[in-house]
Amino acid sequence: MTTVILTIILGVMVLAMAIIAIVHKKTITAILAAGAVSLFASILYLVLAAPDVAMTEAAIGSGLSTVIFFYVLNKIRQDA
Repeated sequence: MTTVILTIILGVMVLAMAIIAIVHKKTITAILAAGAVSLFASILYLVLAAPDVAMTEAAIGSGLSTVIFFYVLNKIRQDA
């Protein structure tokens, strides 16, 4: 029963962060919300007993992608 409740809460958080990432006007907030989507998804994968997928999602989806987005945003602002 606890797993079902945790899965629902994490699913709602993923959806909420995804909506924030799409709707928000500030680019930095959208990047952080997209990183949070990946972070909550990795926790959800861990709850659903897929630790290898969770580690990959946390490392690449949440960590590396967010860093690359901020790097590109910094490069774009320097060129402008």
